[in-house]
Amino acid sequence: MTMIRNRLLLLFLSFMVMEGKAQQIPDHEPMMNDVWEAFDELMYKVTTEPDGTTVYTPHFPKVLKDLEDTVVTLPGYMVPLELGRDHRMFMLSVLPLMQCMFCGQNGIPPLVQITMRKGKARFSNDPFKVRGRVHLNTNLEKGSEIQLLDAEVID
Repeated sequence: MTMIRNRLLLLFLSFMVMEGKAQQIPDHEPMMNDVWEAFDELMYKVTTEPDGTTVYTPHFPKVLKDLEDTVVTLPGYMVPLELGRDHRMFMLSVLPLMQCMFCGQNGIPPLVQITMRKGKARFSNDPFKVRGRVHLNTNLEKGSEIQLLDAEVID
C-alpha cells in the first residue's frame, strides 16, 4: 500500500475514534463511471530489494495511458488529507469518508488525488464533481498514482 493510502486509513480511524461511538454506515450515491472504471485498472509491479524490502511500482495499462493529459470530469466524495474545512489538495473517492473505503466485496476502490487550479474546495459529506487534467504519477514520494491537476469543482 502506498503512503497516501496509509495516511487515509489513519485519518479514517482517527475520525472513528473522535466520534466515540459506532456509526451506521451512510447510504451513498453510486459514483462509478467510465473514468473511475479506467482508474480502477491501476496495477502494481511487485519487486523485492536485496535487503528484503518489498517495492510496489505503479503499472498503468493502456486504458489508463490513453487518459494521460486528457481533461475528465469525475464525481465523488472528498477525502481530506489534512484537517480543515477548505482544501487545495485532497483525495476523491467513490465512497463517502464515513463509509470504510477499505471494506467491500471487490477490494479497495480507486482513489484520485485532486489538486485545485485556484482556490480551495470546501469539505462536504455530499458528492460533487471535479474536472481536471489526468496525470499518471510514478514517483510516489510526490503524491498518489493517479492525479487530477488544475482541477475545478463544477456544477
